[in-house]
Amino acid sequence: MEGTNSSMDPSCRRQPPLAIDIILQLDIFGIVLYSVLTFMAAVSMLIYIEECIYIYRKVASNKKSIIIWVNGAAPVIGTMSCLGMWIPRATMFTDMTSATYFAIVVFKFLILMIEECGGDEAFLKRSAKKTFRISTGPCCCCCPCLPNVQVNRQSLFILKLGAFQFALLKVIFTILSIILWTNDNYDVADLNITGAAIWINPAVGVFTIIALWPVAIMFMHVRNTLRSLKIIPKYAMYQLVLILSQLQSAIINILAMKGTIACSPPYSSQARGYLMSQQLLILEMFIITLVTRMLYRREYEPIPDQESDEEKKMVLASESSATTA
Repeated sequence: MEGTNSSMDPSCRRQPPLAIDIILQLDIFGIVLYSVLTFMAAVSMLIYIEECIYIYRKVASNKKSIIIWVNGAAPVIGTMSCLGMWIPRATMFTDMTSATYFAIVVFKFLILMIEECGGDEAFLKRSAKKTFRISTGPCCCCCPCLPNVQVNRQSLFILKLGAFQFALLKVIFTILSIILWTNDNYDVADLNITGAAIWINPAVGVFTIIALWPVAIMFMHVRNTLRSLKIIPKYAMYQLVLILSQLQSAIINILAMKGTIACSPPYSSQARGYLMSQQLLILEMFIITLVTRMLYRREYEPIPDQESDEEKKMVLASESSATTA
């Protein structure tokens, strides 16, 4: 055992390399790979900026900031991953920035679905006689016996609050983590009971699940109403960003901390896991950015009122009956 430890490359125990060390050690394949991934991250951000200009000019004021926030999830995560790829020692901060931004996007996506229905008043009017089905994921998908909840101002406020708490608490916990890190009390790899990470990370995970639940409830409620506005593929992209940026990264990082991902000097096992996660995210977020551009870059018109639709059906039915008579 001692012989194995003594034969291990000393760089496998060191901190992640500096940016200049990465540049000096890149071979031809590394230069091409880093250049292509950096190009993808830059193009993603340029596409996002162009889309922001389009939305600012063409979209109604009540939806502008919401759509810009939701659209920014993929390019922001891709850009932060690119920075973490080039500057490995900043990985903790780039990951925290991406996670904090996405926490805000979770709340903004819920508000987007409400605004697509015309806002709070129009949503409540349209859903006056309907109920929310709360037996949905990620909390209660296995509990179909749960009763439905009446749609009213109180239930709508609770849904908003459930998503907003994650956006607020994630910012607070991110600031707290940085403060503890400066005092050598926070380390992502420290899983001891006395470490701050073992308490903060599970708490954030619980808040995440609680926040995803109201978004899923709202989506199940409005998916048929907003089908013409492509809400289903939009929700799919939102879920895909969540899975790739949170679940995929967590799995890779856990494998790295367990030593499953081999050390490759100048990267330790954990630093190499972070590198693999960031390179995958740059490619994945680039593709998602292209897809979301096609979904959101359009003219936004109000959905037809439910009462007017029923009146039209009654008129058409009367006309057809008169014609047959």
